[in-house]
Amino acid sequence: MIKAIIGRKAGMTQIFTADGKVIPVTVIEAGPCPVVQIKTVEKDGYAALKVGFDKTSEKALTKPQLGQFKKAGVEPCKVLKEFRLDDPSAYAVGSEIKADVFAAGDRVDVHGVTKGHGYSGVIKRWNQHRLKETHGVGPVHREPGSMGANSSPSRVFKNKHLAGQYGCENVTVQNLEVVRVDAERNCILIKGSVPGPDGSVVTINDTVK
Repeated sequence: MIKAIIGRKAGMTQIFTADGKVIPVTVIEAGPCPVVQIKTVEKDGYAALKVGFDKTSEKALTKPQLGQFKKAGVEPCKVLKEFRLDDPSAYAVGSEIKADVFAAGDRVDVHGVTKGHGYSGVIKRWNQHRLKETHGVGPVHREPGSMGANSSPSRVFKNKHLAGQYGCENVTVQNLEVVRVDAERNCILIKGSVPGPDGSVVTINDTVK
């Protein structure tokens, strides 16, 4: 049985336990995700399910994309992802994966794309310190400072923390706890925060830890 689903981050809130404790949770609109294709070891070299999420109109897709959904007899979806599994025989094309594949107490990994911050300096991107606010340091105080290079090696080493694109990275937060599952509303409440802004697409998998 596969324990994975595609969802959309709705935002964060908090809930109270029976003993009065406050738990911060992220609300994820999870599924329903129709099975668009079943991949097998014999035909494709590996076993996986290709599932869709977030229905859309036909004109929003290209002809090759639309052909997959028409072949499967499934309504077009914006998002397509594959989930590896050992035995896909328990599923059929057109069947749906819903939020109830998870239950309260499950441990999951959540994968998403972090918020983009544009081209950022070293202080924002790497939490470096400002230069001294004294004479002789200016005219700027937020630069990375000296590179320390001279005739040898006459270059800046790779992976040095410098200014650059910050955010928009694929990030997986592991071993989070499912606090509550609302199958009727297709909602999963996960303890803590998950990557990405509100409204972004995330993937929830059974944890590898």
